[in-house]
Amino acid sequence: MLKGFFNVPKAVNEPIKSYAPNSPEKTEVLAAYQSMWNSKIDVPLYIGSEEIKTGNTRNMIAPHDHKHVLGTYHLADKSHIESAIANGLEAKTKWANMAWEQRAAIFLKAAELIAGPYRARINAATMIAQSKNVFQAEIDAACEFIDFLRFNVEFITQIYNDQPQSNSDMWNRLEYRPLEGFIYAITPFNFTSIAGNLPSSAAMMGNVVIWKPSDSQVYSAKIIIDVFKEAGVPDGVINVVFGDAVMITDTILASRDLAGLHFTGSTHVFKEIWSKIGTNIHHYKTYPRIVGETGGKDFIVVHPSANVKQVATGIVRGAFEFQGQKCSAASRAYVPQSLWTAIKKQLITDVKSMRMGPPDDFGNFITAVIHEGSFDKLANFIDQAKKDADAEIIVGGNYDKSVGYFIEPTIIVTTNPHYSTMETELFGPVMTIFVYEDTKWEETLKLVDTTSPYALTGAVFSKDRYAIEQATIALQNAAGNFYINDKPTGAVVGMQPFGGARASGTNDKAGSVLNLLRWVSPRTIKETFVTAEDYRYPFLGE
Repeated sequence: MLKGFFNVPKAVNEPIKSYAPNSPEKTEVLAAYQSMWNSKIDVPLYIGSEEIKTGNTRNMIAPHDHKHVLGTYHLADKSHIESAIANGLEAKTKWANMAWEQRAAIFLKAAELIAGPYRARINAATMIAQSKNVFQAEIDAACEFIDFLRFNVEFITQIYNDQPQSNSDMWNRLEYRPLEGFIYAITPFNFTSIAGNLPSSAAMMGNVVIWKPSDSQVYSAKIIIDVFKEAGVPDGVINVVFGDAVMITDTILASRDLAGLHFTGSTHVFKEIWSKIGTNIHHYKTYPRIVGETGGKDFIVVHPSANVKQVATGIVRGAFEFQGQKCSAASRAYVPQSLWTAIKKQLITDVKSMRMGPPDDFGNFITAVIHEGSFDKLANFIDQAKKDADAEIIVGGNYDKSVGYFIEPTIIVTTNPHYSTMETELFGPVMTIFVYEDTKWEETLKLVDTTSPYALTGAVFSKDRYAIEQATIALQNAAGNFYINDKPTGAVVGMQPFGGARASGTNDKAGSVLNLLRWVSPRTIKETFVTAEDYRYPFLGE
């Protein structure tokens, strides 16, 4: 083993490329897009050293052209999940005992592979299979994923450097062991970076992982797997399985060696898994660590002193980037009567200027929602708003799934602060606005805090510092990430650690040292230099 206290490269946020006309990155990503679009892939299970093709497959499609098949992926049965657990546990001893700098080097290499030779491919894959425009793909699949890898390595060194005091009599040490067992990582469709971060952050700390990506993200997950393999992640450290979510989860939760769950997804699913873990608690070797980031009903509250154009931009970007399919997306807003006419005019102008279509046309701001189930759900809420007396659609409201799952950016104005779309998480390009009387600012803050069971993100717009302070205090439990004069999306690794509480999750802050601490079990070691040889203490002298 190498000897030395090693300094890792200083983590810096990956610069965002512009993809401006005639830029080399635009040419490169469009070339990758066309090449990948015109070829089909077949994605196996990755268990230990094996790539397993079960023959039981599903198609992968592009949401903006759902008749276009991108390829297939293979589904696991129970025996494959049991094999993945066994392979992970077999790999664990060697991986856990590997020197930390060797593990760190693997993931630093992965970051540079994404920054360089894999950048166009991972962005193109995210554009194709998750229907992100190029900017949304760049800030996610490339930049945020790179940032997670680089900053997590730096956070590891901070954790290992945090040591207890010692004196001349004794040397006290704190060892940060990986958890005893394996980690189960469940990742969502909406962020390629999250899909890469959830298994890798636990693996960096010496854990082995069973990773189940979302069915709607397998296409770009394949690029992540390729990166990890080229970077040198050993066989069995991150095992990747696809298939029936309930079967996979129940099989994994039945193992005595389950040591932790790293989850991003729906609140309902997270609560169901937590409940099953609780039911099985007497069966496990240790108490599993449960880390989850789930839903949100994220808000923008506007003070009468706010700047109209800033508010409109915050609402439009916060609600409609990536078709509102971000956990942090703004979906309810509270606007004062005195500003409403001006804000309404600007919102309608902005939304009507947005082009919608496939992501390989860089003039399109809006593309498709992820699948037909999401489309149908959103269409039903829009249709209901057209019927309800206490709701009015002021812009948008149309949809079409003949080619792709396209929902127009839609703004609903309601006279009922508890209207269904003010309270229900929709996960799509639908914003609902309640217009309040200017004199009811404090009452509105209470309304914002109590309307939703979630507490992920939120924003206040104001030029009045007293109002900003008032909102910051009144809404301290309403959002784990709170924004002042900005949209409630776009948290940056190393700058805004991300996560919320209440029904939004365990608030373990991805993109910070706090998350990584959940994947270790510290051991205190006290070494005494001159050991006592008489049990008697001085007070016994009399």
